[in-house]
Amino acid sequence: MKNNWLKKAKESEGWIGFLFSTPWIIGFLAFQLYPICQAIYLSFTEYNLFDDAKWVGLQNYVDIISDENVLLALKNTIYMAVIGLPITIVVSIGVAVLLNLGIKGLSFFRTIYYLPSIVPLVAAASVFIWVLNPEFGFLAKAFAPFGVRVPSFITDPNFTKPGLIIMDSWRCGQTAIIILAALQAIPKSHYEAAELDGASPWARFMHITLPGISPTLLFVFITGLIGSLQYFTQGFVFSSVSNSGSTLAGYGPAGSLLFYATYLYNSAFKYMKFGYASALAMVLLVLIIILTLITFAISRKTVSYATE
Repeated sequence: MKNNWLKKAKESEGWIGFLFSTPWIIGFLAFQLYPICQAIYLSFTEYNLFDDAKWVGLQNYVDIISDENVLLALKNTIYMAVIGLPITIVVSIGVAVLLNLGIKGLSFFRTIYYLPSIVPLVAAASVFIWVLNPEFGFLAKAFAPFGVRVPSFITDPNFTKPGLIIMDSWRCGQTAIIILAALQAIPKSHYEAAELDGASPWARFMHITLPGISPTLLFVFITGLIGSLQYFTQGFVFSSVSNSGSTLAGYGPAGSLLFYATYLYNSAFKYMKFGYASALAMVLLVLIIILTLITFAISRKTVSYATE
C-alpha cells in the first residue's frame, strides 16, 4: 500500500514539473524552434514579405558566394573576432587581476568598472562618438598637452574598427567580474607554495592564475566569439555620423563598418529580400557552430579543470 502511494506521488511530481515547464516549452516552440525552421525554409525561397514565397533552391546560397558585400562584411566581422575579442579579453583579465587585490574600497571599484557594461549599447556608442572626436573629444583633449593628435576613429576607414575596440574594452566590466569570480576560486595555498619556491609574479600568473581560470576563459571566449560574429549595434551607430555615399545602412567610411549582421539587416528590411537574408542567417549559424566546435577541440589540450 505504501509503495503504491509513493509511486503515485512520484508520478504526480513528474506531471507537476511538466506543468511548471509548460510556459518555457511553449515559448521555445513558438519563438525559437518555429522561427529557426521557418528561416531554414525561407533560405531556399524568394520572399519579400508581401507575396507568397517562391522556391528557388540553392540560388540564394550561390548568390552569397559571389556577393562582394558579403565578403566585405565577413572581413570586417572577422577583424572584430580575431583582433577585437582577444584585446577585450586581455583588458578584462587585467581589470579582474586589479580588482582581486586586497585594497580598501574594493566594492566601490568593482561597481565603477561594472557600470559601463550595463549602459545600453546605443547610448554608449553615441557617447563614444563624442569621446573619439579628433577635434573636441575627450581623448583628443587628454593627449593634446603631449602634442599627440588622435586619428579620426569615426571617419577614417583605417581607424573605425579600432575605435569600436576601444569602446568594447571600456565595456569589459561584465567579463571582468566573471573572471574575477574564477580568480577568487583559486586556492591561495598554490600561490604561497610557489612564492616559497621563489617563483616570480609573472611565473605565478602564467603557471597558476591562467591555468586556474582557463575554463572561465573558454566560456568567455566562446560567448564573445558568438557575439563578435553578430556584431551590429555599435557599428550601425558609428556609421550614422559618417557620409559613406552608399545606400546600405551601416556601411561606414569605405565600407569599414559594414558587418555581417548589418548586411543581413539590410537584405531583409531595406531590400525586402527575406529569403536571401534567411540564407545569410543560416550561413552565419553554420559558421558559429564550426568555430565553436573547433574551439572546444583546441580547448581539450589547453584548458585545465580542477578535477584533472
